[in-house]
Amino acid sequence: MKKLNQKLALAGVAVLMSLGSGNLVAQDQGRPGRGNFDPEQMRQRMMEGYKERLEVKSDDEWKVIQGRIEKVVEARREVGLGGPMGGMAFGRGGRRGGDGPDQQSGGNGQGGRRAFGGGTPSPEAEALQKAVESKASADELKAKLAQYREARKEKQAKLEKAQDELRKLLSVRQEASAVLLGLLQ
Repeated sequence: MKKLNQKLALAGVAVLMSLGSGNLVAQDQGRPGRGNFDPEQMRQRMMEGYKERLEVKSDDEWKVIQGRIEKVVEARREVGLGGPMGGMAFGRGGRRGGDGPDQQSGGNGQGGRRAFGGGTPSPEAEALQKAVESKASADELKAKLAQYREARKEKQAKLEKAQDELRKLLSVRQEASAVLLGLLQ
């Protein structure tokens, strides 16, 4: 199940990157600095890509479907930040130099704890990471691990509910496309 979630998360990232890459290249040419990333613009492009791939023609229908897609994307992000993808956020070797800025995180003072995509890991993941780093007792680690797993189950249940709500609105063809896009399992 974890491998499936990891593959779906990676597929989702690949889809997101492919949906906006052509427009981003065209917009960046001739512009000095290229550091003008706008998350809202990226979200809008992503939604336009979903609308096109799901072949939604009616604006009224899209308004309803878009709201459900946004819930799925948000729930997926929450699951990813506290889960396997969150592990990537800690960087190789964890923090360097105690509580000072982490060289791997660009000196942002986050100690290498910035998650993939710029978010932060869940409080349970943070607590578990701190317990591991401080070489906490086995009992404390077990308690933190149980809290982390429970929080992860709740987030996974929220994702599954959001996916079910989206699935109810889609035709079979749209559902198949949504599976290929990584929105549904």
